[in-house]
Amino acid sequence: MSSVNLMAREVAAKIVFYGPGLSGKTTTLRKVYETVRPAHRGEMMSIATEGDRTLFFDFLPVKVERVGDCSVRLALYTVPGQVFYNATRKLVLQGADGVVFVADSQAEAMDANRESLANLEENLLENGIRLDRFPLVMQWNKRDLESTLSVEELRRELNPRGVPDFETAATNGRGVLDTLKTITRLVIKDLRAKRIVPPPRPAPPPPGTAPAGLEAQLAQHLTQRQPPAASLSPTPAPRTLTAPAPPRVEPAPMPAPAAVVNTAARLLGATSALAPGDLFDHARAAEAAFVAADYTTCVTACTDAVRRAMAFAGEGTLAQQAFLLHVDGADLLRLQGLSTQPHLRVDDAAFSLYVLMQVFVRLNAVGLPTAG
Repeated sequence: MSSVNLMAREVAAKIVFYGPGLSGKTTTLRKVYETVRPAHRGEMMSIATEGDRTLFFDFLPVKVERVGDCSVRLALYTVPGQVFYNATRKLVLQGADGVVFVADSQAEAMDANRESLANLEENLLENGIRLDRFPLVMQWNKRDLESTLSVEELRRELNPRGVPDFETAATNGRGVLDTLKTITRLVIKDLRAKRIVPPPRPAPPPPGTAPAGLEAQLAQHLTQRQPPAASLSPTPAPRTLTAPAPPRVEPAPMPAPAAVVNTAARLLGATSALAPGDLFDHARAAEAAFVAADYTTCVTACTDAVRRAMAFAGEGTLAQQAFLLHVDGADLLRLQGLSTQPHLRVDDAAFSLYVLMQVFVRLNAVGLPTAG
């Protein structure tokens, strides 16, 4: 399933190239990699057997056109074509936003094409997705070879629904980018219909007005968990963060675990959605640790992410960075104290996620980090 990074204004979508063995899926991705400008592509990873068949998957993140004020990043995968790797195909297919079916145009490959297409439909159904309601493009590959079937016959056998299709020769790149552009348009159209693509960034409020939108919602959700000294006001008083000894963390009243979990559950996903691109993986790691009830790892990940996020304010002490970003110093001290404790609870991890989100909100408010 697609993900949205609100801080980076980026929508990430996953497209899987599906088809029988040796139909040209990996060759297609390699041609895309060679064609896309280096600034708009990531590293291509491939695991192959001695027979040059993709054993697990190829992964190629490609940055493409913008939607409104959001950029779109495609993660392109291929699946192994061999039947006995079906478990791997299911795994790679999970969370896909669109599929390109790469069919071998040779007559002797028709049975393998049918089997692979039926397997695609079956695996999607296991994920609760109907193929006729899913972004799909057919790629008739190997059109540069002799004795290939006609496009009309391929459409009759493999494309009765009439989805977009293209004749391609992956070895020389003919038709490959047309296929990619079409599946990208279908995926973006589907994301818009599902309202996954976020609305345009609202204009900043006039100076002196109360915070609105996401920041106000976060403050409202965490009112009961927020310590008395914490504040999300736009102009908090400067605080001194220096202390002669490590801070002592006083035990707070333990609320009902279900209430803490429910509060954090409403905010899980918001942390990574607010994260700058460089800290997206750190935020996701903290959320994953919370879900796994590994509260020590969650607090550690939050502490590290906060330290990295504060560095965007420039060189200086933590106190100076906090003052520039209007981050509450008491929250930072408490988070630092939690990171030294041997035994942590669910409310400690939830508070750490809250502090991390507060820092991300402050970065967003002052326009950090800058693009480029």
